[in-house]
Amino acid sequence: MAYSSMTLKILIAEDEEAHLFLTQEALKINQLPHELYSVTNGEDLMSYLYHQGIYADKQNYPDPDLILLDINMPRKNGFEALADIKADARLANIPVVILSTSKREEDRLRAEAMKASLFIVKPLTFDVWVDAIGAIAIYWQ
Repeated sequence: MAYSSMTLKILIAEDEEAHLFLTQEALKINQLPHELYSVTNGEDLMSYLYHQGIYADKQNYPDPDLILLDINMPRKNGFEALADIKADARLANIPVVILSTSKREEDRLRAEAMKASLFIVKPLTFDVWVDAIGAIAIYWQ
């Protein structure tokens, strides 16, 4: 696939190491110019976005162009983090894509009501995952 030369800064909040790995591989396969940063829970996500603690160095932890957010995380779940992001004028315009294993319609509707940019159910096959990540990347690049 041909992408623009812009490097997309993607921050993924994902507590499952296997899902993080699949996302990394899908980005590589799609040949998307990107920098991927990751956190494993909602509290660390907010610390990253506010450049607090270990995330204070903006050179090493730049503001993301796109957030990929799992809703089932420890310490602060994705919905709680999404609410914090959308309540902050400095962060509210960052596109947030919910990536979840949940197929519950109420979760999708809740994410939509909270101004998530997109809600994607994590696919069961790697090929579908590659296509989903490629579609996300095309849209926000």
